[in-house]
Amino acid sequence: MCADLRPFRIEIPQADLDDLYDRLARTRSPYPVPGAESEWDHGIPPDYLHELAAYWADGFDWRAHEAALNAYPHFVTEIDGQTLHFLHIRSPEPDATPLLLNHSYPTSFVEFLEASGPLTDPRAHGGDPADAFHVVIPSLPGFVFSSPLSARGWNLERTALAYGELMTRLGYERFGVEGGDLGAGVTGRTAMLMPERVIGAHTHGDRLQLGMAGDDFPLPEGLSPQEQAEVEAAQRSWSQMNGYRVLHSTAPNALSVGLTDSPILQLAWIAEKFVQWANPATPISRDNVLITASLYWFTRTGPAAGDFYWELAHADNPGWGGPTSVPMASSLFYSNPVVRKVLGPAEDSGVFFREHTEGGHFPAFEVPDLFVDDIRAFFRTLRN
Repeated sequence: MCADLRPFRIEIPQADLDDLYDRLARTRSPYPVPGAESEWDHGIPPDYLHELAAYWADGFDWRAHEAALNAYPHFVTEIDGQTLHFLHIRSPEPDATPLLLNHSYPTSFVEFLEASGPLTDPRAHGGDPADAFHVVIPSLPGFVFSSPLSARGWNLERTALAYGELMTRLGYERFGVEGGDLGAGVTGRTAMLMPERVIGAHTHGDRLQLGMAGDDFPLPEGLSPQEQAEVEAAQRSWSQMNGYRVLHSTAPNALSVGLTDSPILQLAWIAEKFVQWANPATPISRDNVLITASLYWFTRTGPAAGDFYWELAHADNPGWGGPTSVPMASSLFYSNPVVRKVLGPAEDSGVFFREHTEGGHFPAFEVPDLFVDDIRAFFRTLRN
């Protein structure tokens, strides 16, 4: 292994845990509005947040989760002046395909851990050993242990180039890449910038993106009145949820101070997205919400999301990809015919496509078996 890659262990000082518990015990809550304690129309409800915070303070075992996370091989390196943390989970199969997995916000490398076993060792999970991958899961610049940010300018392109260098240091000249949301942006940009190195690029999306149609990407022509009505309903719903992105993209500094100083704010900011963006049939477990909130809190990662969204909004080229010769694939989760019509690829695009009614914005958390099956199926077509 390259000498610039150093093993890493998660070791949160006990003083940081004690400080978290002290701050949670001293939380100042807003005066409740009678009758609204459990309603979601204003965002995360006080009743749900207080129950989650109480479990975080008394019941959630960080040390047990820390030990479980340390069972995976963690490393850090420095690229372009920035500390980058990553997991490198090698397959026991010698001919495995290198695969770069790109997390998004409000997740972390933890998003892909359940899927990593079947991806790296299909033989042990009842699969075909020919479908094996060597998995690399970086933490986005500024996120979790890829922190603190060394400079401004860490956008999709700079991140993609840094990840290309990371794969070079790991000895992978050619590799596959996968991601959703911001991770899809990194995936698309990697395929555009390094077509000679990327074997194939897979992205995942879901019904939530239907509300972004018309702003983030154009609506297709020929929608029926009923389809148009469904899109408009999704747009109204998204308009009630995207305040975080507006704030992150325009003036994140005040929020960043709060996220760094208040664990209850950091918890609310993350838990709200996990609940609202997941498929109600496959909610994110309470422990996974709190593992993520803990990682963000201990590493002061809350501001990183604002930095990344701000850079994305102010980049000269904010596009998530571009023309490339790399074979492309996409999966849609929590889909229906309108979601497929608006978000799915054109019939003649040549994009490998899978669609599911199950899962949601976080398929590796929600439906890891389907997530793994789609990745295997796509790269199988390239291998064959």
